[in-house]
Amino acid sequence: MVEEKQKVAIIGGGIAGLTAAFYLQKTMQENNLPIEIKLIEASHRLGGKMQTVVRDGFTIERGPDSFLARKVSIVKLAKEVGMEEELVHNSTGNSYVLVNEQLYSMPGGSIMGIPTEIGPFITTGLFSLPGKIRAAADFILPRSESGKDQSLGEFFRRRLGDEVVENLIEPLLSGIYAGDIDQLSLMATFPQFYQVEQKYRSLILGMKKATPTQPKKPENGEKGKGAFLTFKSGLQSFAEAIEAHLEPNSILLGHRVEKISKIDQKYEIDLNNGESLTVDCIVAATPHKVTQSMFSQYRFFDPFKLVPSTSVATVALAFPEQAIKKDIDGTGFVVSRNSDYSITACTWTHKKWAHSTPKGKVLLRCYVGRAGDKAIVDLSDDQIVKIVLDDLKKTMDITMEPDFAVVSRWKNAMPQYTVGHKQRLETIKQHVAAELPGVFLAGASYEGIGVPDCIDQGEIAVKSVIEYLNLSISIKEAVQL
Repeated sequence: MVEEKQKVAIIGGGIAGLTAAFYLQKTMQENNLPIEIKLIEASHRLGGKMQTVVRDGFTIERGPDSFLARKVSIVKLAKEVGMEEELVHNSTGNSYVLVNEQLYSMPGGSIMGIPTEIGPFITTGLFSLPGKIRAAADFILPRSESGKDQSLGEFFRRRLGDEVVENLIEPLLSGIYAGDIDQLSLMATFPQFYQVEQKYRSLILGMKKATPTQPKKPENGEKGKGAFLTFKSGLQSFAEAIEAHLEPNSILLGHRVEKISKIDQKYEIDLNNGESLTVDCIVAATPHKVTQSMFSQYRFFDPFKLVPSTSVATVALAFPEQAIKKDIDGTGFVVSRNSDYSITACTWTHKKWAHSTPKGKVLLRCYVGRAGDKAIVDLSDDQIVKIVLDDLKKTMDITMEPDFAVVSRWKNAMPQYTVGHKQRLETIKQHVAAELPGVFLAGASYEGIGVPDCIDQGEIAVKSVIEYLNLSISIKEAVQL
């Protein structure tokens, strides 16, 4: 007698959905499990924000360009799909903060803007003497209230003062989430800072003690390996490698899910072409507002309607070397909000990622758009490029127009983990477990926006699916996916 297959739908073909599909298929094949997988994606390609333009010898990322090398889940997945040899570390070099029309070197020993070495902090011109004195109050201030969520801005302003926050911490942290640090949740974004403060009381002393000793620079003058990795052929090639390992009949592109309904112990998925699928289990690897729309009849998803998302754009500019008359030693800079600039950061990509740029060429990648200031993203390509060039010319002597520009817009694409995010999400997940058993959430809207974070969530979703379907594989084996 043929055992009836249990059907699993993975909705959303970004990296979280791709990861879930890959590891669920792998577990199914290795254990001969009776599962039928369907990966449903509304667009006509997989990979989500991982999009790469290869042009005239340049490798240009439209979305994320790298990830922390210490994030092991992505390196493991790269090995699984044969992409290990494509991994490359970034080149190290000076990085800067732009404040009041001037570039200042990032103070040595600062970790996400938090000083851990006194000398560089005292001598930097980034802060006034009163600002430095105010930051020193961290040594005597009490801990935060135990267990209480608060905004990143509130936390860091209390510990280090406004000046350090505005000129260093905010440009660094807000760039990661394209958000307002006075709204972003400390517990949902950087809980490690709260944990360090609770353990050591002083954030400065705690970060110094909690941070591993950095390896010494090579004595031969060569630069050490950077803390970030990417793929020489671009992040899109990573998504394509994962896709190549999936069974072709398990992928459904160009189909948008309109509605999901629970019928007895199964789920009916209505698609935009009028067809429907009946499945036993669902991984919703979709943005929060899409998830709410798919499950609109279940009111406990309504808080997702209130979760903000910001719009950003990346602008890549390619030049011949001779176009840049003022060559600054470093890999890029972030911009303080106190500066009259539209760009929020600029990476000198040709220096940070040598593989990305042909010899004799320069590649600059700038970022525009932030919480409360998204209008620039809606301008035409030509308008955005002009604004970016005008900003760059204030700090760099650029004498030529770019050979070409690549403008990438991400509308409402950056979910904002505002204060209380973790508690709201936990409440929703409790309702889902009780009222929609067999439905699991994964992706950037929920528990981490980085590529490795989304991979982690995809793996966790697979373990949850295996456990829910009560298949003949031990939980120990599932954990070792």
